[in-house]
Amino acid sequence: MSQQKFVNRVEEMEILENAYSSREASLFILYGRRRVGKTALISRFIGNRGVYFLATAEGDRENIRNFRASISKFLEDDSILKPNFDDWHSLFTILASSSSFQAKAKESRIIIAIDEFPYLVEANRAIPSVFQKIYDTILSQMNVMLILSGSSISIMENEVLSYRSPLYGRRTGQLQLKPLKFRHLAEFVAYEFDDLCRTYFVLGGIPEYLMKLDPDAGFWGNVSKNLLSKGSALYEEAEFLLRTEFREPRNYMLILRSISYGNHTLGEICTYSGLDKSMVSKYLDVLMSLGLVLPEKPFGASERYKRRLYWISDQYLKFWFRYVLPHKSEIESSHNAGVLESIKADFPTFAGEQFENLVKELILEGILGRPFDTVSRWWGRNGSGKKGSDVEEIDIVAQSEIRGELLFAECKWVNYPVSVNVVEALKIKSETLRKQYPGKKYTYAVFSKNGFKGHDKELSEDTILMGPSEIQNRILGHP
Repeated sequence: MSQQKFVNRVEEMEILENAYSSREASLFILYGRRRVGKTALISRFIGNRGVYFLATAEGDRENIRNFRASISKFLEDDSILKPNFDDWHSLFTILASSSSFQAKAKESRIIIAIDEFPYLVEANRAIPSVFQKIYDTILSQMNVMLILSGSSISIMENEVLSYRSPLYGRRTGQLQLKPLKFRHLAEFVAYEFDDLCRTYFVLGGIPEYLMKLDPDAGFWGNVSKNLLSKGSALYEEAEFLLRTEFREPRNYMLILRSISYGNHTLGEICTYSGLDKSMVSKYLDVLMSLGLVLPEKPFGASERYKRRLYWISDQYLKFWFRYVLPHKSEIESSHNAGVLESIKADFPTFAGEQFENLVKELILEGILGRPFDTVSRWWGRNGSGKKGSDVEEIDIVAQSEIRGELLFAECKWVNYPVSVNVVEALKIKSETLRKQYPGKKYTYAVFSKNGFKGHDKELSEDTILMGPSEIQNRILGHP
């Protein structure tokens, strides 16, 4: 089993330990996108309490042979290697009846973790039924915790977790492992705040991607080395991810490329892709179900709102489709320097968009010292009737129903200190929403990459200004 840098995962470890401490046998389902750290989490959780097995695409016979070797080593029992097993049920039947297994189970609960379970399913569609029988007739009567883990979210949700799956109702717990939060990036690379942000905008919180960073190289040096160089893992990673998740990735790639080029409405995506509306809607539904695309409607809009916008939600895929895919010909021709300069010229616009998303995450995580129910963007008409200036947009509107509070916030990713006058402009822009939501407590916040100027006077109680030092201190738990 490969070793990875293990960062945080306190809550996830607690969930697994609670499942392990159950008095009865348990079947736990763990899944999440590739490279998110499932192997590291399972390894740290198991310790010496069980066996980890990584399935492959080689089919039942080879996987049974390899699993038998792993469990034999854990039990220190070579007798398990002697029989030849034609199927998984026979293997678990003999295993459960072995004296070494029974003795071990009397000492403490045995963890059996089968990672990349979707490989077994793809090779044999009856596998969910097989493991349902194994759990029902063998493991459920024993002091065992069975973990089935996988990176193919579609297979894990459709073949393992869905109502129609034979394993439905057997699971005693489940967890979708998410990327690390922004606050943990500093444990991978010692960058200043703005470069930590840029790194998050490009790689998100995927541990394996972050581990590829050269701590002695700057942000742009790592971009060039890891994303714009032939042969580097992250140069090809996006295509690999989509090929493993989709049998026919071409149209999915076309839709993701369309969104990355600024086509966010259903009509714009159809026009760019050349696909009809029904097909695009179907593909978008799949991408949204996998968490790769996120639909957006303005704050306060009903669920029937039709002109939704669609955004790529995975940080790495956002960057790759926007900057790597369009420049593959130049990269293949070793014109990396020119590609890098082109990216640098456009990156502030990209970073500005991503800074808004980061601040939304931080607000939901409680950076302001209090929780909010919803955090979203708002756009709409201000009622002025002045053509060309009657549409307003607010970067962030957050709501707390319990406190009756609306927070209006702006995010400024610029290379100079922001004037505090932006607060007054924000108050004017929010007037339309304040009329729609009377009687609320209204708060105004501005988040700036380079701090502020002109705030010599004491701020009013309803105003929050957060520059890089304030953001970092709040993230680290300092007031």
